[in-house]
Amino acid sequence: MQINKKIQEVTDRIKKRSEQTRVAYLRKVEANFKPLTYRSGLSCGNLAHAFAGCSEHDKTQIAEGTAPNIGLITAYNDMLSAHKTYEDYPKQLRLFANDYGATLQVAGATPAMCDGVTQGKEGMDLSLLSREIIAYSTAIGLSHDVFDGSMNLGICDKIVPGLVMGNLSFGHLPSIFVPGGPMESGIPNEEKARIRQLFAEGKIGRDELLKGESDSYHSPGTCTFYGTANSNQMLMEIMGLQLPGSSFVNPGTELRTALNKEAVRVLVSNIIGRRLEQTLGFQYDEHAVVNGIIGLLATGGSTNHVLHIPAMARLAGIQVTWDDFSDLSEVVPLLCRIYPNGAADVNHFHASGGMSFMIGSLLEKGLLHEDVTTILGKGLGLYTKEPKLIKGELLYVEGANQSLNQSILRSVDEPFSPSGGIKVLKGNLGTSVIKTSAVSEEQLIIEAKAVVFDDQDDLLAAFKRDELNMDFVAVLPFQGPKQKGMPELHKLTPSLTVLQKRGYKVALVTDGRMSGASGKVPSAIHLYPEAAEGGPISKIKTGDLIRLDAIKGELTCLTVSAIEREGRSLAYEHASHGRDLFSGLRSLISNSESGAGII
Repeated sequence: MQINKKIQEVTDRIKKRSEQTRVAYLRKVEANFKPLTYRSGLSCGNLAHAFAGCSEHDKTQIAEGTAPNIGLITAYNDMLSAHKTYEDYPKQLRLFANDYGATLQVAGATPAMCDGVTQGKEGMDLSLLSREIIAYSTAIGLSHDVFDGSMNLGICDKIVPGLVMGNLSFGHLPSIFVPGGPMESGIPNEEKARIRQLFAEGKIGRDELLKGESDSYHSPGTCTFYGTANSNQMLMEIMGLQLPGSSFVNPGTELRTALNKEAVRVLVSNIIGRRLEQTLGFQYDEHAVVNGIIGLLATGGSTNHVLHIPAMARLAGIQVTWDDFSDLSEVVPLLCRIYPNGAADVNHFHASGGMSFMIGSLLEKGLLHEDVTTILGKGLGLYTKEPKLIKGELLYVEGANQSLNQSILRSVDEPFSPSGGIKVLKGNLGTSVIKTSAVSEEQLIIEAKAVVFDDQDDLLAAFKRDELNMDFVAVLPFQGPKQKGMPELHKLTPSLTVLQKRGYKVALVTDGRMSGASGKVPSAIHLYPEAAEGGPISKIKTGDLIRLDAIKGELTCLTVSAIEREGRSLAYEHASHGRDLFSGLRSLISNSESGAGII
């Protein structure tokens, strides 16, 4: 099937825009591409340090320098349920490597903070900035120059983008990503949302809220709602950087173990094959990036990737803008309803046909680039198959040719919406994005007076005092990357949803983030220029009239005189929780459309 005309146009303009930077990046990759036996040129002292802690078998293999040596980058900790699953992976993967005539060493570890733990707390100010630290940590781990390929253990929010960025700085190596899988389903997501709203209204206490949360987040594995963590897994799969059908297989299953072993086999094969096109730097091209954006739109994925995709792509010399997202959204249909965009979770999505069905449906209609190089070789068509354990053997069989649950997953012929879930908003307040996949049609246009809050706790306090029973646009400036590091404001969702259910028209405008869990409340987020740079949002006062139009893509202050005011500033207190250590990073950070990064 010939690729859709609009998708080709967007891809071509990304290539044209990136021509010089992409060529420069690929030259660097090619210059660093080394023969498998390069370790034989290292000094004895270098080698002795590199394998001192290894088994006698692995010492011999590494010393001879002719067998592949895999560098494992792990983001394991047991504070994240998703990453708890990685605890025993190094030992397991090392044995698998030996089975295939290779060795494996833990090259390094990265930070792995949990946005679910830090929501609404001081630590959230470090969340987005941790992406750059993860990229740095990855590069440091791989810098020892004794590895022929990299294997990456990471799932959650900023961790996978940071791992990709760090690996792209070693783009001359073959790389693979290994997911851990989601926990089994807990209480229904609608029940979880109901409990949160009851607590926000003061109708239940903390004990009942905690029980509801614990019944939802109950075991090792990724949280089952479709937030940034699971959007990461979708992204790595649709870009061909991890095995087909591996994203949403539960931890602790025989299939999960078989997929881990297969990941090692594939990486070892790519190392031995010595093909430049099988290095990460060449695999991660403009077509793969566009496929990632299409996957995000088709699934109604996390708004955080409007930051992460440009940041990752830039490390490969590829320049992506928000207009690319918005233009692709016009032709990419919404195929999924996964919480918070529906009642189902990722386990239900996987059981309904999952990634193989979705990729197959998009390819069939020319809505994905098939001509990409994945970890399995040429062509995305391999990703329409799904893994099965048949008599103890891992086999790939044809995926579902129809959705097994039309309320969760649909084909391109019967989408939930003809367009994707992300829209760019522009106007006299600047440029922002909105996720529309869960927003009802009657909420796509909001025109109301602003109520300005400088902290999310101020909004919550006003809600509890019953001061917000009206149509209004909540404006939260001074949440941007240079001011605070761009924390998520997901803590506001239950209260704003309650007001919406009371019949009021409410919206949010901020230079901060919401998250992959942003849902039914129309939210203009990632707004730039941010308040800390004197952006127009710093001039808005309570009572100014704001219009958010997610159909036309407009965000405007209708009180024209407000834009002519002098912008105000706000002191940022960051003396605790490590935030003072990141002052230098905040001063260097780019705007939101560039990925809010420093690399």
